Amino acid sequence: MSRGWRAFTSLLLVAAFALLAVPVGLNLAQAVEWPAAGPEPVVSTPAAQQAPRGLSAAPLLEAEPPAAPAIDSKVLGKALDEALKYDGAGDITAIVTEASSGEVVYDRGGSEPRVPASNMKLLTAAAALSTMGADARFSTEVVRGTSPGAVVLRAGGDALLGAGESKPDEVRGHAGLQTLAEAAAKRIGTDDYRGSLKVQLDDSAFAGPVINPAWAAADVQAGEIAPIHPIALHGGRVRSDGTGAYAPDPGLAAAQAFRDALAEAVADRGIKVEAEVERRDAADDAPVLAAVESATVGAQANYMLLHSDNYVAEVLARNLALASGKPGSFGGGTEAIKEALAQLEIPLDGLLITDACGLSLGNRVSAVQIAAVVREITSGSNVHLRAALDGLPVAGLSGTLDGRFTGGAAGGAGLVRAKTGTLNAVTSLGGYAVSPEGHMFIFAFVANGLQGSAEPPRAAVDRAAAVLAGCGCR
Repeated sequence: MSRGWRAFTSLLLVAAFALLAVPVGLNLAQAVEWPAAGPEPVVSTPAAQQAPRGLSAAPLLEAEPPAAPAIDSKVLGKALDEALKYDGAGDITAIVTEASSGEVVYDRGGSEPRVPASNMKLLTAAAALSTMGADARFSTEVVRGTSPGAVVLRAGGDALLGAGESKPDEVRGHAGLQTLAEAAAKRIGTDDYRGSLKVQLDDSAFAGPVINPAWAAADVQAGEIAPIHPIALHGGRVRSDGTGAYAPDPGLAAAQAFRDALAEAVADRGIKVEAEVERRDAADDAPVLAAVESATVGAQANYMLLHSDNYVAEVLARNLALASGKPGSFGGGTEAIKEALAQLEIPLDGLLITDACGLSLGNRVSAVQIAAVVREITSGSNVHLRAALDGLPVAGLSGTLDGRFTGGAAGGAGLVRAKTGTLNAVTSLGGYAVSPEGHMFIFAFVANGLQGSAEPPRAAVDRAAAVLAGCGCR
C-alpha cells in the first residue's frame, strides 16, 4: 500500500472517532454529578429588548400645550373699535378680559353704570346658584286643610310646573300637577270626605306686591311680565310650551289645573270636588298628603338664561331671598342678589338693582360687573356657578341668539356663548369666546341711549364678539 493511501485512511479513522466522541460526551455529562455552578454571568441586553418601565410620551404630543401667543391690545382694540361702529343715537360701553389671567385687554368706558336689560339675569343666576346651590329643588305639596273636607295646595317656589304627569327629564313640567293629584287622591279616604271636596291655595310664601313698582306700566300691560307668585305653570304662561301670553293670575291658574286633575283622580270613588278654588293659608304642621319636586336650581337658572325668561328670574330671586333669611319680596330678592355678588367679590361700585329680570329701567350695572360675573361662571372657584354655562345661548344656534350672528358677524356663529339684553333704548351682550389660539375672552357690551331700531347697535355688538372668536390678536 502506498504512503498516500495510508495517510488518507488515517484521516478517515480520526473523523470517525470524532463523530463517536460527541454522543459519548453527552452521555457522560448526564451521568456525572458536576460541581454547583457559580453565579451566572451578567448579560448586557440591548435597551430596545428590555421590558419597558413606563410609557413614553407620544412623539407628537407635549405634556402641556404651548402657551397662546401674547395679545396685542392695540391690534385687538383697533378691530373692536371698527366692529362697534354703527349709525344712530346712543353709544356702547365695553370691557374684554382674558379669562385665565383676568388681564383687561380692551376697555371702552367699561366702569360706567348702565341699564343692562336682560344681562341682569346673569347676576340673578350667579346669586341664586352660589347661595342655594345648583342641586337645590322646590317642593309643591298637598296638605290637609283646617276646615272639613278641604285640601290645600301649598306653593313652594316652582314656577315651571306642568299640568300633566311629571316629566323627570324636562325642566318645564319636571313636576306635574296630575302626578301630584293622583298621589294625593290615594291618601284621601271616603270616610274623611263624605261631602264635596274643597281645594284651597296657599301661596303665602312670597310677601309684598305681586307687581314690581319699578316696572313700567306699559311693559306690564304689554304682557312682558305677570303677577309674581310662588307657584305657576309653564313660567306663568297659558301655553304649555312656555311661550305666548301670561295668565292673569298664574298662581290661581296652577291651582285650578290641580283641582281639575284631582277631580278626575277621585271621580271613580264618588267624591266630588268643588269647582271654585279659594286662597287660604295652611297650618304649618298640616299633614302632607303628597308632594312633587321641581327641576334643580341649576336647571331652572339655565332655562331662565337660555330663554331670557322674566317670570322665572323673578321667582328665583324671591326664592333666593327666602334662602337668605329675607322676606320673599322684590326688595328681599334684590338685596339677596347684591349680598351674594359681594360674597363672590364682584365689584359693586355704582351697582343698583331694582329687579331680577332686567325689565326695570332703574337698574344700573357696568360692563365690568357683567364681565366679572361671567368670569366667575366660567372660571371662578364656586363650582355651583358652572351650572349656568349650559344656559348661555350659542351664537346663531340656540336660545335668544338663534337667528343672530349673520352677515359681518357670521364668523362668531357657533363659537360665541352669551346672554342677550334688549329694551327699547338698550341692547347688551355678555359672555365669552375662545380664539383659535386658545385665549378665552370674557366680554360685555352695553349700548344705552338708543332711538328707533335697536338693530344697528345689536349687529355691532355681534360683530365685536365675532372679532374675539376669530382674533389672532398679534
